[in-house]
Amino acid sequence: MRVLVAGAGISGLAAARGLIGAGHEVVVLEQAPEPRVQGGAITLWHNGTAILGDLGVDLEGTGQPLTTLCLRTARGRRVLEFDLAALAERFGSVARVIPRGSLITLLESGLPQGTVRFGARVAELRADGGGVQVRTQAGQEYAGDVLVGADGVRSRVRTLVLGDGPAAQTGVATWQGLTPAPFDPGSATTMMVGRRGDFGYMGAGDGLMQWFFDVPWSPGAPPEDKPLEMLRRRFGGWGSPVERVLASLGEGDAEVFPHTRHRVPRRWGGGRCVLLGDAAHGMPPVMAQGTNQALEDVATLVDCLGAVPDPASVVEVYSARRRRQAALASTIATHSLAVSGPRTLLQGEYLLRMNGAAPPRLATRGFGALLRTLSDRI
Repeated sequence: MRVLVAGAGISGLAAARGLIGAGHEVVVLEQAPEPRVQGGAITLWHNGTAILGDLGVDLEGTGQPLTTLCLRTARGRRVLEFDLAALAERFGSVARVIPRGSLITLLESGLPQGTVRFGARVAELRADGGGVQVRTQAGQEYAGDVLVGADGVRSRVRTLVLGDGPAAQTGVATWQGLTPAPFDPGSATTMMVGRRGDFGYMGAGDGLMQWFFDVPWSPGAPPEDKPLEMLRRRFGGWGSPVERVLASLGEGDAEVFPHTRHRVPRRWGGGRCVLLGDAAHGMPPVMAQGTNQALEDVATLVDCLGAVPDPASVVEVYSARRRRQAALASTIATHSLAVSGPRTLLQGEYLLRMNGAAPPRLATRGFGALLRTLSDRI
């Protein structure tokens, strides 16, 4: 089958890897003029690393394997831990933090030369019984049996196929960065929860640290011209290591990413056009489910294209298999935020302390059950 993939981000390149491995002919259309390797680090839970392993992506030696997920209060009191090493033994795959650029490079390196066509933004498409025809903004034309829209939360393919507008902003934003670590964070990913926001940090390998601050965000507000000053005011007085991380940062280290959420549609496409990743279910980055759910999409789509003989029937089968889990992940991420500011699943510091009474083994089992509910792979 000839498959066109719109978007050379993580989900688009992973889809290309899986589809080529299944024997399909693939062309990836990317609007950027070169590989997009900028950005911070990605947290891959056990299902995400397992699926990448299935795609032949060797993550060994890249990024930082995770053994512990630690939740703390704003004062730094450790109240809840999840044993990710125990879950790795149970699931047969290790959770890992990896710089986005490193993952993009690994995914693209396994593709045949010429698979990705840069400077090719989808402008128009036409689908009929004979296939899909795509015209790019530069006037190039491509034909295939199926088009996969993996072009992100501002997906042009979604707009053309479903007629949707842009994803809605949730009123929260993340200021984040990937910078040299001011101390060794080890193999734990840590999140601190307070009334004025959330703070998290984790190692990303090669002496780097991924850190983030979640704060209320007013859509349409003027851009923050001195974000570090704002963060130091808002998070001043928090427990260690918040001030140490903030002191290590320079102007330009913090990038803002407003949280958005797309309605998860009943049908993930139409005709011979299907959606995956943020194009199908853009969601806030709470619990780091976006990339992991996109990889679940990839695994399911590859399976569906191999099992369904008629390309026009793929959308229905694929949508039915993926919608429930992706909608659940999106709901969890969205409703983990309170109106007054960001919150975790435990809805704030008070309940965080209450849940801290849970035995570590029970807490780990519950987190593992949640990951399993959101995955068909583990």
